[in-house]
Amino acid sequence: MSAVPWTNLSELASRFDYFLLDQFGVLRDDQGAYGGAVEALDALRRAGKHIIILSNSGRSGDYNAERFVQLGFARSSFDRFVTSGDVAVELLTNPILIEPGMRAFTISSGGDQNLADRLQLTTVDNAGDANLVIISGSEAEHVSLDAYRKMLQPAAERLIPCVCTNPDIHKLSGGQNAPGAGAIAKLYEELGGTVQWIGKPHREMYETAMRQWGNPNHARIVGVGDSVDHDIKGAQTVGLSSVLVRTGILADLPNENLERIFIESATRPNFLMTRFEW
Repeated sequence: MSAVPWTNLSELASRFDYFLLDQFGVLRDDQGAYGGAVEALDALRRAGKHIIILSNSGRSGDYNAERFVQLGFARSSFDRFVTSGDVAVELLTNPILIEPGMRAFTISSGGDQNLADRLQLTTVDNAGDANLVIISGSEAEHVSLDAYRKMLQPAAERLIPCVCTNPDIHKLSGGQNAPGAGAIAKLYEELGGTVQWIGKPHREMYETAMRQWGNPNHARIVGVGDSVDHDIKGAQTVGLSSVLVRTGILADLPNENLERIFIESATRPNFLMTRFEW
């Protein structure tokens, strides 16, 4: 059994003033808000805490915030969303690394071409015709990884650069784990392609979020997530305390097996929490 101490949200509120919260696996799954999460987020806000929700989404923070509110969360219960899509636009346009009109091949979920549209790129249907590959989502619950490999091979053979705006290796789909966009991006690297990773656990995501608060003392900030490899490692990368919530992608893992995960990832949270509830 892991020696990491257990905590709860009210205890965290007594320790920290700034909260970086993962969206999927902490506050919601692909079906909707977790029971008690809406009320807990409201309570945290009423306690005077600053809250930013982080998402490895290729879409904008405003778009994600709107969808989040539609699930029943109050817009007043958080400061803002910071998404990997927003960070990608900032990184790729300042300095200018992407020129309008470049041909982009996108792998996403639901046919989303949002990042290509925001960067004013021309969408192509064949990876071999692209100047840039964007991997922002996964439909691996329907499309096999072998099919994605064949899809990407023509671009990898031409050494076309790739941007992955969702480094998640796993995703929640219908209550089950499925390969995420990060797993597809790893396939591209295996094929010989080069990937620029944007989003959790990479530091640009966290630095962008903390700038929204004016870069407060790191000792007053905590990251809360359900993934050791993304949320916990990301917080650790920038010197923040972290909490692993036992919902989301590791929900079915027995507590006694957590230590193996921590050792394998060389990452350990500061606290464990059963679920996001007050």
